[in-house]
Amino acid sequence: MKKFRTQEFVIGGVILFIILLASVFHYPIYFEDVLTLRQNSDFGVQIDFFRILFEPILGPLLYLNRTLYPLTEVPLTFLWILIFYVTTAIVKALRQSSDKKRKILNVLIDLPMLSGLSFTVFVVILFIPLPNNTIVNNSKDSILVTTHAHTEFSHDGLISQEKMWEYHKRNGFDAFFITDHAHHKKSLAFVQKQRNGDIPQKPLVMVGQEYSGSNHMSLLGLDGSFETKDMDDNSVIDSVHNNGGAVLINHWFDGKGKAKEFYASMGVDGFEIENVGKELYYNRALFKELKEFCIANNLMMVGGLDFHGYGRVCSLYNAFEIPNWQNLDACSKEKAILNILKNGPQNKLQILMYKDRPFYTESNLFLRPFFTLVNYFRTLNGLQVLSWILWLLALWVAVNRKNKIFINQSNTFSILSVISSAFLMILSIIYYYRGNAVEGYSKVYSEYSWLLGPIGVVLFIYAGAVWLFRTLRATKTELP
Repeated sequence: MKKFRTQEFVIGGVILFIILLASVFHYPIYFEDVLTLRQNSDFGVQIDFFRILFEPILGPLLYLNRTLYPLTEVPLTFLWILIFYVTTAIVKALRQSSDKKRKILNVLIDLPMLSGLSFTVFVVILFIPLPNNTIVNNSKDSILVTTHAHTEFSHDGLISQEKMWEYHKRNGFDAFFITDHAHHKKSLAFVQKQRNGDIPQKPLVMVGQEYSGSNHMSLLGLDGSFETKDMDDNSVIDSVHNNGGAVLINHWFDGKGKAKEFYASMGVDGFEIENVGKELYYNRALFKELKEFCIANNLMMVGGLDFHGYGRVCSLYNAFEIPNWQNLDACSKEKAILNILKNGPQNKLQILMYKDRPFYTESNLFLRPFFTLVNYFRTLNGLQVLSWILWLLALWVAVNRKNKIFINQSNTFSILSVISSAFLMILSIIYYYRGNAVEGYSKVYSEYSWLLGPIGVVLFIYAGAVWLFRTLRATKTELP
């Protein structure tokens, strides 16, 4: 009875905690204008029904995916989970009067499997498309555009052209440029398929290329006669302009290129003021410096989605003001976008950032997972809170009916680890064959295949051995 009441108290406390954060301390999700840092009320947020239905599972994963510094924060989150599990399990074992050593040994045996499970969840967060929140465009004349995206025909791309089109459709875009590295002929072929009616006209696909000169540049609005091989920065920029295209300097703030004045002197059309390919923010002093420079030199500022088929879910949009968009043909639509990129003004191009948490710097991230958890609950709406309540109540019922569950509780980690290892191995095989299909282009298929496959095999062998050993031991114990 005491244990039963403790469970009721814990479940009730968690529910009250969630309700309190989501109501009294609610943090509304919105789209922020990157240049003014104000909410843009013309654009709202749509929450996928499937996500709401499975909110306690999908919600935290998606919120982790959107962390400002995911490559640091996500591993830290799993580290804290490991610390919590080991600490509570050992304390529980020490409080029992018998078999303490065996129980502590079981905790240590479970630790590699829990690490494997954490790695699998990390892979899911970064590589599997989850039903993320998307944008709702309530504006009169604005259309949403990506100027920087890579398919599997880039050395670092992990998504087909068709899936890239589906990604932009799902996330509310009206048009996007494919900017694969070093070439654009595959993009031209895909665009031609759309012009021929083989794929729907929305979102509109346009041809670009990321040129790796002294700094990466997005070359937009290209045709089949354009080449960059053995050309210097100045020649490339002139050639793009002569063909009616636009040139943007990508992620200049990473410090790998030359001075911004150098690119301005060569006549580039603008700079990426944000790029969410890796982290959501960079040094704000540098941001201010680049922003002021672009304003002073009449250079356009854009947001670089820099999507490669993995990583952060969609968090950045370029909203171009183009009246009568729906009635324009494909060629006129592309010209209208390029005209704004080349001639401005900036107020015809707003950069929108998905905002679901307060800003924080990269320093002192060790305790950040706890703040992330609190901020996640603060963003929930009524339906999401209800989903949490129902799932928690279902969990409470399941725990109290555990005698009717025919899975040996000691084998839970083993079973989950075997399933996780199978997932990793299957994903490895998919990447292997996909890499062969685009041989000579994407290198990351092979890299991730050889990373995920061996980890999956090792996890499968270890978890399978533990499962078998514990099952045999339990069977032996039950024998008369």
